[in-house]
Amino acid sequence: MENNNPNYVYENVMQIDDATASRKFIANVFLWMFIALGVSAFCAYYFAATPSLIRLLINEEARGLSGLGWIVMLSPLAFVMLMSYGLNRLSYPVLALLFVAYASLTGISLSFILLIYTTSSVLSVFVSSSLLFGVMAIAGYTTNQDLTKFGSLMMMGVVGIIIATLVNLFLHSSGLDMAIAYVGVAVFIGLTAYDTQKLKRIGAGLEYGDANSKKYALMGGLTLYLDFINLFIMLLRVFGRRR
Repeated sequence: MENNNPNYVYENVMQIDDATASRKFIANVFLWMFIALGVSAFCAYYFAATPSLIRLLINEEARGLSGLGWIVMLSPLAFVMLMSYGLNRLSYPVLALLFVAYASLTGISLSFILLIYTTSSVLSVFVSSSLLFGVMAIAGYTTNQDLTKFGSLMMMGVVGIIIATLVNLFLHSSGLDMAIAYVGVAVFIGLTAYDTQKLKRIGAGLEYGDANSKKYALMGGLTLYLDFINLFIMLLRVFGRRR
């Protein structure tokens, strides 16, 4: 599960209700999100369709990941940390390059999904994830109810999922694994609405603040990208059909 959330970088941005600024900002956020999804989808498909590349990631003798495979699986976390903590120091082109590299590595790590699950189930779950994500993003953008407390509850859910996942590494319980997946679906559906509302408010205040709007739009795209990817993975664990 991708469990990194860079929302804290927005805390000092003024949040003023400016609908025009907010719409422009949200449009850029979703543009970056779609770019990341496109890059990840391409990399996942390309690696899954190229056996020689997959073999580089797998240690066949040990029946596990190779050294390169572990790097591919773990390095996205380092990229998110670098982008989040280096936001004010990194130039926009460098930040964009790191973002694309992160999406590429995530796509490569997701290539195993296409080998484990049937193509039809992956596509159907992707469509379902898109519909759920779209509905909740619209709900978060249009609602007048403050979702701050709700978002805090969802973040507690993310922490719970991480802890339960680590525990299940030792228990190997299929029941607990399925429970984590169901809770994960609910949590990331909720986070989609919360993050969209938060980004809407941030976009409204950027015109009057001193933040670099392009950088914040990119980081907002990363936030929603993570919400979508995690929602997709959780739904796939529940409804995906294995080969």
